[in-house]
Amino acid sequence: MSTLLALDTATEACSVALLHNGKVTSHYEVIPRLHAQKLLPMIQQLLADAGTSLQAVDAIAFGRGPGAFTGVRIAIGVVQGLAFALERPVLPVSNLAVLAQRAYREQGVSQVASAIDARMDEVYWGCYRETAGEMRLVGNEAVLPPEVAALPADASGEWFGAGTGWGYAERIGVNLIGQDAGMLPHAEDLLALARFAWERGEAIVADEAQPVYLRDKVATPKAR
Repeated sequence: MSTLLALDTATEACSVALLHNGKVTSHYEVIPRLHAQKLLPMIQQLLADAGTSLQAVDAIAFGRGPGAFTGVRIAIGVVQGLAFALERPVLPVSNLAVLAQRAYREQGVSQVASAIDARMDEVYWGCYRETAGEMRLVGNEAVLPPEVAALPADASGEWFGAGTGWGYAERIGVNLIGQDAGMLPHAEDLLALARFAWERGEAIVADEAQPVYLRDKVATPKAR
């Protein structure tokens, strides 16, 4: 049975989760600006509590963004360092998908519009539907002004809003059955999505792990 480690630092939340011997354990804290100091000790404690070690890990999953530039870089730096040292593959997972998976787990909703506050008067946006327990992207993820955010063209039924981007709810012209504008990504849900990806053989080598910022202004170096 596979042992998978998941970690996320893309937002104010810092969390880790572990699948070992068929059991899932996790640790989650909202600790803005402390991710770099806290992440490795959290991983070590999680492994110790499970009575295992990094050497037992088969693959490492991480939140690849979108989210805070610094937070996403911290996750990728730690994941690549561990994966190179252990010679293990990695599983990049969208933070918008993680939000949708958390809403599915906690609220039982099967259609979720995930939105993360992107600052600069924009939101990171993605819409997801549940299929066999996995929240899957419908259309594309994007960064856009709240007024431009919309459900998929074929949208029907009830939708739930998850994530800090819903702080702009009055400007997003989407009808919902409910929303949680305080919801942040949780590594437990990242792990759930990573398990599906692992079973499909979607793991990649560590040096192929790339952040997804969605915003070119951040991701593209200035021309000389």
